[in-house]
Amino acid sequence: MTRKIERLICIGLLVNVIFTALAFGAVEPWSVALFELMMAALVLLWGLKFIVDKQITLTLPKTALPLLALCAFGFIQGLAFTRRDQIRISLSTDVEATRAATLGLLFLLLAFIIAANLFTNHRRIRLLAITLTVFGLLLAVFALVQHFTWNGRFYWLRQASAAVSSPFGPFANHNHFAGYMELLIPLPMALVLTRATKPDARLFLIFAAIMMAVAAVASLSRGGMISLIAEMVFIGLMSRRREATRRAAASLRAAAFILLIVAAIAAGIYWTGPERVVERLARTGVVSDDPRAESFHASRGWIWRDTLAMISANPILGVGLGAYETAYPLTSAEDVMNAGGVSYSVDRAHNDYLQAVADCGLVGGGLVVWFITLLFRRVRRAAQSNDALTRAMAIGGGGGLFALLVHSLFDFNLQLPANALLFLLLAAVVSRLGEVAYKYETITPRRVQASAAADDYVLVTGVLSR
Repeated sequence: MTRKIERLICIGLLVNVIFTALAFGAVEPWSVALFELMMAALVLLWGLKFIVDKQITLTLPKTALPLLALCAFGFIQGLAFTRRDQIRISLSTDVEATRAATLGLLFLLLAFIIAANLFTNHRRIRLLAITLTVFGLLLAVFALVQHFTWNGRFYWLRQASAAVSSPFGPFANHNHFAGYMELLIPLPMALVLTRATKPDARLFLIFAAIMMAVAAVASLSRGGMISLIAEMVFIGLMSRRREATRRAAASLRAAAFILLIVAAIAAGIYWTGPERVVERLARTGVVSDDPRAESFHASRGWIWRDTLAMISANPILGVGLGAYETAYPLTSAEDVMNAGGVSYSVDRAHNDYLQAVADCGLVGGGLVVWFITLLFRRVRRAAQSNDALTRAMAIGGGGGLFALLVHSLFDFNLQLPANALLFLLLAAVVSRLGEVAYKYETITPRRVQASAAADDYVLVTGVLSR
């Protein structure tokens, strides 16, 4: 009974990942509500499992601690008190926005914890890798077909609004589609490099990686292209085995494989038409028919300058999680807000790191650094494992995480529920594998279990132990 419930939760989490991507990135109120309802249902199922087991056994990876702290900080920012003179006092500039953002972060945190506790054996990890690879391939093919047959409607049915200037696939912004692909592309590559799959499946995996990469480049996201290069370098460096005698051969094999992928991507780009890619790389602005919008977005530096002013005004605690759009007009330069006589509403900093500090101050920035440090320590540990699938998930998952973190320097992928959910799902799995790899000197297919590792915290029947 317990295993059936766990399997149902794992499938439900994967369904939620797929749903959020297909629902335009889950950026609209109806899709956010459905995402949260589905997560609530999975939490209830998990509670049912505890009832059936007659005990609560919960593994909390150390990487969850910064996320917990950020969620708690968002809750504190969302507290509001009304004085006798009816003046509202709060740490947040926009209390309602902060509460909504904190609630969304809470559900993402629950997804992280569920994934860390349930994707803990070979069968489930393989299910995760294959499901994401197949979905990534189908999503890439759909995006390319829709791109070349674009009629102004998502799925050829729903009319794109006037505010949507660069759609690709189901995403309203081509950068976010590229960010989603970045998370998925390294998985099939790593499965092939580590030989974690049967030989007859490798051709399919190579094809899937190539199609996803071609779709990412065809989206014309410059941040996506830079991040794609970064993840190729990451995969090449992480693909070396720990043993010195095998390192040279493994490095040569990885380099040859990556060159093959790059050559196939180049061929795919040539087939789809290289002119727009070259033009896009040569331009400093975004594709737009509005010259005023072109000049405004020609450089994200204007937004970043105003974001730095916002940080300077609220350096320690920030303006409030999710309150960036409300606080921006209070600190933005007049020439930016009224360029060409047009008032622009800026809801994102186009840099996840700057926005984290703007929203939550140096406290939030410190938590982000803490999380990234813990995460990549575990990626390195898992990448040194003797188990091929563990190594594949570390290299593939770590490559996707690294690429999106690079892309976060230029955009706000991590503020999209779809991209954030997939990011945290991969981070949770890699974190657990890194902890288990640290505990066991040799990991065999039968020993990748949900055991507490040296750096895990385990909650058993309400008692926190280590």
